This record gives sequence, structure tokens and C-alpha cells, in this order.
Amino acid sequence: MSNLKKLMQTIPQVGKVEWMSIRPKKRDAVKEVEELMASEKEGLAGDHYSGRSGKRQVTLIQKEHLDTIASILKKEIEPSLTRRNIVVSGINLLALKDMKFRVGEVELQMTGLCHPCTRMEENFGPGGYNAMRGHGGITAKILKGGNIKIGDEVKLIKAD
Repeated sequence: MSNLKKLMQTIPQVGKVEWMSIRPKKRDAVKEVEELMASEKEGLAGDHYSGRSGKRQVTLIQKEHLDTIASILKKEIEPSLTRRNIVVSGINLLALKDMKFRVGEVELQMTGLCHPCTRMEENFGPGGYNAMRGHGGITAKILKGGNIKIGDEVKLIKAD
């Protein structure tokens, strides 16, 4: 294994689930939840993406990025306005590229970046879209279902 590959697979930090939501209907307000049920086939129970398999079953964003967006916009940012499913702290989500990771009981694999949409301008005001560029989090697919609760750990699943 090359030194660079070894470095990229070294993520000793363990994150924490800080906040969660589902979006029952497209364009509706998000619904904050304390617990999520995830399945490989159905996605997140109650979410409008439920029942669709694919690369965007779960969206995650770092709390640290919410702080950055708040600093850029010079205002407090409510996690619900980002329309992401899970807010985590203490781990670099972007470092999980091409990796499998665990959130609570659930195994996920990062599938891509979660770019901001035009709703960010509506939700945050002028400049909201650009403030979120590069800070929108990631998308993931569910590899193994289970429960996720506030306070659960977020950590890399070591490669074999």
C-alpha cells in the first residue's frame, strides 16, 4: 500500500451525530427527529427519498461547516435550513471519499458531494447559495440498515 493511500485511510477521529431530520415531501419543511430507521432498500423511513435506491439515500453535513456558513453570512444557521438529514461533528466527512463508514448501527458509503441548491438562497437570503458552496456536505448510500440516534458515533470502517 502506498504512503498516500495509507494516509487517506487513517481517520482515527470519531464523530458524533448532533442533529437529524427527514423531509416527508419534496419542498416541504424538514421534520427534526431524535432517531432514524435506515434500510438498504427503503432508505430513511419517512423521508421523501424513501423507497428509492441510489446514491442520495442520506445527506450529511458537518457542524463545523455550519459554523463556517454562519460566519460568512454573519448570522446564526439553523440546521433545518440546509435540508440535510444528519449533522455530525468531530470528523471530516470529505475524508470519507470512497470509504465505508458507520453512523450508529448503519453502514454507509459516501457517493458524492451534496452541492447546494437554489433553496439555500431562499433559506439564508442573498449569498446563501455561494456561502454553502464547498460546505454542503456529502451524499451516501446505505449498505447495512439499522437505527441512528442523536449522540451516536460516526467512524470509518477499516478497510480489510
